[in-house]
Amino acid sequence: MQPMLRKSKFLTLPTFLLSALIIAGCTSDDPIADSSQDPDPTVSDFAVAFVARPIPADEDGNPIMDNVNEPEAFNPGAVLMLKDRALPSAQARDISTRAFIDPENPDVTPLYDVKDLSVSPDGLKLVFAMRAPEDPNLDEEDQPKWNIWQYELETDTLTRVIASNIVAEDGHDVMPTYLPDGRIAFASTRQRQAKAILLDEGKPQFSGLEEGLDTHAFVLHVMSDDGSNLKQITFNQSHDFNPTLLEDGRLAFLRLDQMGGSNAHSLYTVHPDGTNLQRLYGYHSQNTGNGGVEAVFSDPQIMPDGRLLVLSKPVRSITYGGDPVTIDFENFIEADQRTDGTEGQGQESIAADVVNTDNTPSPGGLFHSISPLWDDSGGRIIMSWSPCLLREFDATTEESTILPCTDENIQSFEDGDLLPATPSYGIWIWNRSENTQTPVVVAQDGMWMTEPVIFQERFNSLSNIPDGVPGIDLDQDLVSDNVGVLHIRSVYDIDGVDSTPNGIAQLADPAITPPGENPDDFQRARFLRIVKGVAIPDDEVYDFDRSAFGRAGNQLMREILGYVPIEPDGSVKVKIPANVPFTISLLDEYGQRVSGRHENWLQLRLGEERECTGCHTSNSELSHGRADADPVSAYSGSLGNSNFPNSNPAIFADDGETMAEAYTRINGVPEPSLDVQFTDVWTDPNVVAPAEDINYLYSDLLTPAPISDACASSWYAGCRITIHYEEHIQPIFDLPRQVVDDMGDVVEDNTCTNCHSLVNPEDNMPQVPAGQLELTSLPSTDEPLHMRGFRELLFQDDQVELVGGAIIDRQVPVQIDGSFLYQTIDPDGLIVFFLDADGMFIFEQDPDTQLPTVLSDTDGSPIFQTDAQGQPVFETDENGEIVLDNNGDPIPLTILLPVPEPAPVTDTIAVDGSPILRSAGSTASERFFELFRTGSHQGRLSDAELRLIAEWLDIGGQYFNNPFLAPEN
Repeated sequence: MQPMLRKSKFLTLPTFLLSALIIAGCTSDDPIADSSQDPDPTVSDFAVAFVARPIPADEDGNPIMDNVNEPEAFNPGAVLMLKDRALPSAQARDISTRAFIDPENPDVTPLYDVKDLSVSPDGLKLVFAMRAPEDPNLDEEDQPKWNIWQYELETDTLTRVIASNIVAEDGHDVMPTYLPDGRIAFASTRQRQAKAILLDEGKPQFSGLEEGLDTHAFVLHVMSDDGSNLKQITFNQSHDFNPTLLEDGRLAFLRLDQMGGSNAHSLYTVHPDGTNLQRLYGYHSQNTGNGGVEAVFSDPQIMPDGRLLVLSKPVRSITYGGDPVTIDFENFIEADQRTDGTEGQGQESIAADVVNTDNTPSPGGLFHSISPLWDDSGGRIIMSWSPCLLREFDATTEESTILPCTDENIQSFEDGDLLPATPSYGIWIWNRSENTQTPVVVAQDGMWMTEPVIFQERFNSLSNIPDGVPGIDLDQDLVSDNVGVLHIRSVYDIDGVDSTPNGIAQLADPAITPPGENPDDFQRARFLRIVKGVAIPDDEVYDFDRSAFGRAGNQLMREILGYVPIEPDGSVKVKIPANVPFTISLLDEYGQRVSGRHENWLQLRLGEERECTGCHTSNSELSHGRADADPVSAYSGSLGNSNFPNSNPAIFADDGETMAEAYTRINGVPEPSLDVQFTDVWTDPNVVAPAEDINYLYSDLLTPAPISDACASSWYAGCRITIHYEEHIQPIFDLPRQVVDDMGDVVEDNTCTNCHSLVNPEDNMPQVPAGQLELTSLPSTDEPLHMRGFRELLFQDDQVELVGGAIIDRQVPVQIDGSFLYQTIDPDGLIVFFLDADGMFIFEQDPDTQLPTVLSDTDGSPIFQTDAQGQPVFETDENGEIVLDNNGDPIPLTILLPVPEPAPVTDTIAVDGSPILRSAGSTASERFFELFRTGSHQGRLSDAELRLIAEWLDIGGQYFNNPFLAPEN
């Protein structure tokens, strides 16, 4: 029996057609398409909630794409529906519209949106996100926000969780989930604690953009079920969203890592108070869709068997559909890697047939949303699902015929005869173990039935993780100081491997490895730099010119929280400001970064103390940041209760302690310093001479330091090193550097801008800057919002020369394949080009013979035209088609005489080599630093000045690192 077909200008399926397609077009061999089963009594006794929504389209009827990275998207017209029983015959009723009915216009249907449904662990309450209708009298930024709402089944009570309009509208709140104690975790742009810190930094309070600068960053918050005790618990610079509760009380969630231009969606976990943030799964599993296409994990939910159920889908999609995938996160960190590092399969699609998410036919249909059922079956899912559909478009009638995805029709699609059809999402209960599927809500014309959830008790044995209590669980002094503590056992432990030449213990022993020296070409790490992300406002808060980001821009803006010496064994223990996104870098003895940039944001909560074993390489796929999967520490620490060999006898180490642990147990955990300072506290002077002190001090600068006066006196959690080119780097080059004799007479002037300027200050005459490098503070002709010094240090520039008393760009003839490019004007007044190797050609006719008639070489052979790139130009007909000669070859164009004397085409020439400074960091800019340490400019810049330039480059070489100091558009 063939399925019933209907011609329609709409691309969606009517109710009766969907039923016919499913029942008549498929058999029980396809469990996802078999709806002939009787209702399941174990499920049908429970109430079901779902969202009925119009197919997303703009005001012109064009489809709106789904974008995982835009949780604030508003598609009005959705309604939250409830069935008292999960049966097709049960009446569905609207339980949400009451929130927005206008008493003065009760017959007007409000157009609002609702999504992100989640049932409480006891199965009695529903929490979800809902956004009020748009107000035509308000600007876009003043429109209603997404709010968290709660529905209680027994009392049929609907309430907004945050009662206060002012508090509720402070940001978009979406994706709620219940915690074991009844609180609610959710994703929000309100960034509550981050805003308070902005105020402490002297900036206005605002919600920062995610690192793609497209939308406000959603991060995790928790609150009581009455909207009180609202707290931010994660501090990513991009999105943290889709939180879901695990049975052990942790929250699993999706994190978007975008630092430095990366773009990874992966699963993380965190305690409900924001402590113990860890990576969970999938950072290196970004292209695990069917056929290896891009796929991200969306809407994670715990299943009764302990696995996570997610939808695997592209970031952007016109179908809104995905593939149901289970993840064995307990035993795997990646799709192909177990927690112990061995290979395996960590995730699998549970669809009955192949699900394609790349807009090609999907034999297994498409899944809009899924939710596991908690019953004895162990395999039931309630889902919003559409069969695989195609359409045949009649260009004459402009009508589409909807067709099922038979093998024949899929072949027709591949041949280009059929097109994808809009999915038709209905709600189904799918019993995977029995290969049956029963309908709950059948799709309707122009509508999708989505996000079904059952009011059913969940979890087998749910644990609660209480918030840490200062003075009991958390160190009260750390809480009072607004800091946490980070301990790294050894930075030389790379993915569980000791990276030192002869072992960490020998590197730490001053009798074996002299302190401060780098053995066997091995670079010691001497300091740890702590770097903080800077929140970027949207254009409504402050619309600044993007030239503020500087050369590359992918690091956005950064501040430095401070420095701490790394102990001889590579260990570090230091206080770090709480509730800020931070990352770390390893530095050498000059204060220059020698490690790659750490491309993931870390965080510490008030009083939190975290330990990691070591570091990892950027391309490593081994676990890093997941405690139960990270490699075993390569460094055992102190052996026995004793001193470290040949070290300071006053520092006694307990068994297994690192040097940092032993030192801080006796002397306290240090605060980071805003200066780069080191004193050898470890070497026993009776054994070997201690290493020399290192002091790169801001107080030694003769130009403005990038710190406040208060922080120069004493560090506190609000201290920042904030470097701006104009304020802190350019003054180094402008600073007078005169050398005087005993009589006070100037014998030498090493001021940078004397030589590196277009004007000689001695006679005020033009000059070619030394090394073709201008370092003045004049506006750049390439970017007027940048100083010339900045542009010439970091951007490729053209050479200049002194001609006739003026500085001009140096011009050189253009050469192509060994010939010079010339130009002249033909008799029709058009500019024409040609190539010639020696500059000898005939362009004037003999006045008697009028020969030659075309531009010719000295041997009389014609010279043929080229384009401006030196490519041959051929004769064409009136249609622009190339004309061929009798041999089938194109006919090259000559240049008719007479013509003016041809002139060589010239172009500017770039300064030799790459720019002397690189925003990739100070190590990539070594040519510059070598000039001042061992080269021709040795000693002309101080250690403090070189340190400042190095740290500025290491964090990205930005023009500004405070957006509010950048020029306003």
